[in-house]
Amino acid sequence: MKLTVRGLAAALNSSGNFKKKAPEIAVDHLVIGAGVVGLAIAQRLCEKFPMKTTYLIERHARAGEETRCSSADHDHHFCIYYPADSLKTRLCLRGRELMYQRCRTLDIPHRKTGKLIVAKTNQRSYIENLHLKALKLPWPPHSAGDVTSSPVLPTELISGDEARAMEPNLSRDISAALWCPETGIVDSHSFMESLEKDILESETGDLAYATRVVRVDPYSTGSSKVIPGGQGWVVQTVTGNEGQTESDAILARTVFNASGLSGPFILNSLLPPERRIPMYYARGSYASYRGPGISGISHLIYPCPDTGPNAHAFASLGTHLTLDLNGKIRFGPDIEFLSPPTSEDSEENMDYWTKHLSPDDSRLEQMHLAIKQYIPEVAVEGLQPDYVGIRPKLIPPGAGFQDFVFRTDYPCDFGGIGLVGESPMISLLGIESPGLTSSLAIAEYVVDDLLSSTKSAQ
Repeated sequence: MKLTVRGLAAALNSSGNFKKKAPEIAVDHLVIGAGVVGLAIAQRLCEKFPMKTTYLIERHARAGEETRCSSADHDHHFCIYYPADSLKTRLCLRGRELMYQRCRTLDIPHRKTGKLIVAKTNQRSYIENLHLKALKLPWPPHSAGDVTSSPVLPTELISGDEARAMEPNLSRDISAALWCPETGIVDSHSFMESLEKDILESETGDLAYATRVVRVDPYSTGSSKVIPGGQGWVVQTVTGNEGQTESDAILARTVFNASGLSGPFILNSLLPPERRIPMYYARGSYASYRGPGISGISHLIYPCPDTGPNAHAFASLGTHLTLDLNGKIRFGPDIEFLSPPTSEDSEENMDYWTKHLSPDDSRLEQMHLAIKQYIPEVAVEGLQPDYVGIRPKLIPPGAGFQDFVFRTDYPCDFGGIGLVGESPMISLLGIESPGLTSSLAIAEYVVDDLLSSTKSAQ
């Protein structure tokens, strides 16, 4: 289930084809990865530093191709599943506020549907604890909300009968539910396109798709034809054909490693073996549904996750019912940890998970069993494979909670010139759910808090 650290380090610089070279151009900010988080960071940089150059590169032909949170209409995540003092909770709450604000301002399609978390009798304590946690949550930093009189995350405990009055298809075994009125859905493609548009229309921002990073080195020469006395990171990229052996070299004063599933590859190419970061990948499948048992459903419906002694909501929130803006119903995602590749071939290691992105019917029976626990009339024949995403995880199954990780490294850590605090590389690791909901808040945190605390922003 874990990709080996040897494979992780080898995958970035394929077979040693790309040797260290001098930079040919320079940029102030280089963002690697045009998922929703990378787009949000680049957009924030263009907005906050209009006189500095920001360059966003993405190895796929378009944005949001890998992790499941960027791939379809998506719900604004309910932030209470995670520890109250975690970055996941803080950034999810702030991100929800920023996302609704952006959607309203730019007319991005979205709808506040509300969500029911439904519980059987033996699960009531779980939703009761969620409700108590919601009551105590503080407003996150930078929030523009009314922090004195209104809760940051309103919830209401209701009976099973009240839940069935809202959604008559629910099982008679549902004895209670937690109503979450602030949850909604957003057209994630339109949302990402709005960020892309802001970047391209800025004076100093630019995007390059089908462009992959093949090597990163700390800049270690005291002078440069591009920037005399420059410092930062030399990032080599290749655009287009996978077989190309000629790269472009960019001197980036600051690097934002938001490359999602490939996040550890860059770091592990620089780190010694004993400090390299192992990575785990989990496949999440969604199934569309047309058939009996769902008539009139208008809210998102989540079951309680497995709360037994060996499981927790931290790994997966269960196979839930979600709606898109056209009323189409999907169930998912489930969770399936992937086995690592057996080959030492670096190209296979880099992309080994891509073959798992094609949806198939292998998980439908299991999904149906989970769905029937709360919507019993759903028929397995009505389920069809819809789409698949891969979640980057920093810990193996059963290991408990893992927060978002924001790591800062400097060229001087790896033999480059400069001092601690100068020319940072900020790496975002394990950015899975609630990544989309948190994306604008992640960008705010990275740019306004983490970057602004370094010498490079001063």
